[in-house]
Amino acid sequence: MNRLHLGLAFHNHQPVGNFPWVFEEAYQKAYVPMLEALERHPALRFSLHYTGPLLDWLRDNRPDFLIRLAALIGRGQVEMMTGGYYEPILPAIPEADQLGQIAKMTGVLERELGSHPTGLWLAERVWEPHLPAILARAGVEWTIVDDTHFKTIGLDDADLLGYYLTEEQGYPLKVFGTSKQMRYLIPWRDVDEVIGWLREQATEGGDRIAVMGDDGEKFGMWPETFEHCWQKGWMERFFKALEQEQEWLVTTPLGEFARRYPPLGRAYLPTASYAEMLQWAMPTGKCAQLEDLSHRLEQDDPEGILAFLRGGFWRHFLVKYEEINHMHKKMWRVHRLVQEAGGAGQDALWKAQCNCAYWHGVFGGIYLADVRATNYRNLVTAETEAYAALGNHGDWWRYDLADYDLDGQAEFLIEGDAADFYLDPERGGGLYEWDLRQPPYNIASSLARRPEVYHRALEEALARPEGVTEESGHGDQPRNIHDGVRFRSPEARVRPVYDPGLKACLLDHFLPPDATAGAFAAGQCPELGDFTTGRYECVPDGDSVGTPGSGSLRPALWRDGTVRTASGDCPVRVEKALVLRPSQNSGLSITYNIINIGQAPLEALFASEWNLNLLGGGRNPAAYLSAPGIEEERLDATGDLGEVAWVALGNRGLGVHLRLELESPARVWRAPLETLSNSEGGIEKTYQATTLMVVQPLRLAPGESQELRLRWVVG
Repeated sequence: MNRLHLGLAFHNHQPVGNFPWVFEEAYQKAYVPMLEALERHPALRFSLHYTGPLLDWLRDNRPDFLIRLAALIGRGQVEMMTGGYYEPILPAIPEADQLGQIAKMTGVLERELGSHPTGLWLAERVWEPHLPAILARAGVEWTIVDDTHFKTIGLDDADLLGYYLTEEQGYPLKVFGTSKQMRYLIPWRDVDEVIGWLREQATEGGDRIAVMGDDGEKFGMWPETFEHCWQKGWMERFFKALEQEQEWLVTTPLGEFARRYPPLGRAYLPTASYAEMLQWAMPTGKCAQLEDLSHRLEQDDPEGILAFLRGGFWRHFLVKYEEINHMHKKMWRVHRLVQEAGGAGQDALWKAQCNCAYWHGVFGGIYLADVRATNYRNLVTAETEAYAALGNHGDWWRYDLADYDLDGQAEFLIEGDAADFYLDPERGGGLYEWDLRQPPYNIASSLARRPEVYHRALEEALARPEGVTEESGHGDQPRNIHDGVRFRSPEARVRPVYDPGLKACLLDHFLPPDATAGAFAAGQCPELGDFTTGRYECVPDGDSVGTPGSGSLRPALWRDGTVRTASGDCPVRVEKALVLRPSQNSGLSITYNIINIGQAPLEALFASEWNLNLLGGGRNPAAYLSAPGIEEERLDATGDLGEVAWVALGNRGLGVHLRLELESPARVWRAPLETLSNSEGGIEKTYQATTLMVVQPLRLAPGESQELRLRWVVG
């Protein structure tokens, strides 16, 4: 009789800082149902992985779950997998942190669950060739990657019913490939079809294993899957079928199979992740081309060309999204500081390495403002703890001119006892990081609106009559999240707006005299100047670079640019003088001086743009905005506040409160910065920040200048 081993590995995860209600919903819809199913079917044996943030939540909120899980481990039904504790993309973080996070996870599993893991779940299956040495040194014997990884070196599905041995610098590692075919069968197709496919893989020797490693949330938390998997009983039918077929189909934990059977051979894998991730990492235009080509070949590919197609490289997310690169380079800067401080702030640093905010695809990733904010909160916490351990107490500040984001140009970095201010002279002289020490929070953590490959499907859906959708499920089976397009809410049925550059603070606009707040929010205001993305000169003020100081710091930025007028381009100089007190408080003052250095009159609106992420989306009742004559309003509304002397905004839940004070009353526009992003639930509007525009009319004769003075107070 032909026989086959079946290796199922379920990866259960929640990012650091996810909402408590999301943990609870996933617990009720995915984690508990799976645990109960395993208890009902003791003959079935699987591999399981739970990330550190999820283990922490279970320990604090559902400790009985861990007791039940330990019982499954104790009777040999479940094998646990280790990993980076806070689920980092391992190749993207420092080596010391890779080893430290794995050691923490392994230690927790041993102490709290009595498990001694030999295998590792690789976050997002992001593989780089140097990993075997790291993993072997961490005590890891095996891991799982996608079949995509193996197919890039010429192997086929038939070659992947087992594991391969790889190595780096003599350090060995056993590597399984998870089957894309199985990931697209389970739980989307009939149980009989799944069993039939497995029967086709069985061999007379019985020494082969079909492997599927996939998200546990897929079985209950993805759209329609709770009803399909548990209420309608797909998983129960599947588990019963596995029991009935045990004579030839044996569920086997992957570590046990790796101990009992030899490798299929030796293999060296290139940089890779799962196929969709490799597409998402590419520039949007190329991603669309690859997606179209892949779809065509899936329909008609007699020569097997599809097997030779692959996408890009995970690290290109650091290029595709400058906001990801900023966070990543902040992480490395804090890592070096933590190392210098003997490990002070280490756990907060590790939390900030959680992978979710460092990429974007079908899932929210960097688009999730709360996840992004949590990463920065942990980075600032780690930085503050490290500085304290190094003896930086009381009033202090230091600054540095350095190529912080590795783009070949120097940024101006100011760090102090109360706040950090990071300025980018090359991109509009903008303030793109504004960190408070207490509470630890990056006010300027925003995200620009940019084209995404799924916007094509959005445009196609908008072209169809409302209510008509593209369906691509199979009978009464739920649709895979990669099929078709969904709208999570009616508000998302709008055409996307794109930004010319980063959405930072302290950005300078020249707009038509008749521009309005609504038109600007809708992306319908033409930009007349070249200042928002242009290069500014920057002169630091104070002591020499890197020397600690106290009191205030007075950097100056200026740019000679042009503004389009009816009579042609008008040369204009914009000067912005800052007063920062990073050793005393976390606020700042700005004096603008706009000078007409041309030969013709200049008439336009000048606007100073500030994008402030105070988690004000979804009508968050804790987030507010008020101004003279205006009671507290929600933070995600659009409008013209009129000429005001001050605006107050904040978030009581965060403990962050800001007050913008204007020396002379000026018009202020406000609008939510919202992206149209995709998730497993469909396309949705996602709050990224609140945009404030301080607007002043300009009527300048040649040689004339005009000032605008404003001050931010953090209270």
